[in-house]
Formats: sequence, structure tokens, C-alpha cells
Amino acid sequence: MKNLDDLLEHQLKDLYSAETQIIKALPKMVNKATDPKLKDAFNTHLKETEEQKKRLEQACDKLGIKPTGETCKAIKGIIEEASEFMEEDAEEAVMDAGLIAEAQRVEHYEISGYGTAHRYAVQLGHREVADLLAKTLEEEKDADEKLNDLAIEKINVEAE
Repeated sequence: MKNLDDLLEHQLKDLYSAETQIIKALPKMVNKATDPKLKDAFNTHLKETEEQKKRLEQACDKLGIKPTGETCKAIKGIIEEASEFMEEDAEEAVMDAGLIAEAQRVEHYEISGYGTAHRYAVQLGHREVADLLAKTLEEEKDADEKLNDLAIEKINVEAE
């Protein structure tokens, strides 16, 4: 890597790998969740994630790069931890609370990644790419907030 363009490319490929892994993992979380609102939140975010992956493809196309070729090891690890947690023999509300915690770890990673990539795109004058990344960044923040609200207002109380 020689410059910020190279670093932006690396970030986009990492995010693309992350989104690809998340798309595979979310259906398992939907199946494990018991609260209807949590299932709905996961299903909604799955659809958003599919669109986010498409946006990354658009961003990479605008920059003339292929989004593939990297493996996001951080998300891989978070998903492995979530998979292990889903094997626990937990009460339904406790499982749901834990699923929210696992999902928020993913969201926080994505918020960090998209925020960084967005700043790089702005710095480099890639306005269209920055706009695509900003849209996804806002969706990730919204998803995190919805999960947080669901945890605070209902699921954590039930798990208590």
C-alpha cells in the first residue's frame, strides 16, 4: 500500500467480505431468535445488507476495482463467536438478548469501517463513492439503534 487510494481499496474489499459473511449468518440468527420484533429486525437488516453489498459493488465499479480478494477476519471471528453462543442452552429471552449483543458487535464494526472508508472517499474527492458509503453508514447506525431500543425496552427486561 502506497497511498490513501490503496487503503480505501483495502477498506472496501474488507467491507465487501464482511457483508458477504453477514448475509450468510443473518438467516441463522433469524431462526434462533424467538421475539417477533427481533426476527423482524434481523430480516429487515438482511435485506438492507444485500443492498449494502450492491452499493459496495457500485463504489468499487466507480473506482475501477474488484471488491473481492479479501477476507474480513474480524467479522469472521465475530460470527464464529455468535455461532458458538447460539449453541448455548439458554432461556428464550436470554438467547434473544445475547443475539442482540452479537448483532451489535457486527454493527459497531461496520459503523467503524464505513465511517473510515467514507472519510477516505471524501478526502480523495470521490464524492459519489462517499455518498454511497454515507447511506450505508446511516443504515448501520439505525440498525444498531433499533437493536439497542429493542434490548432496553423489552428483551433485556424479559431476560432479567
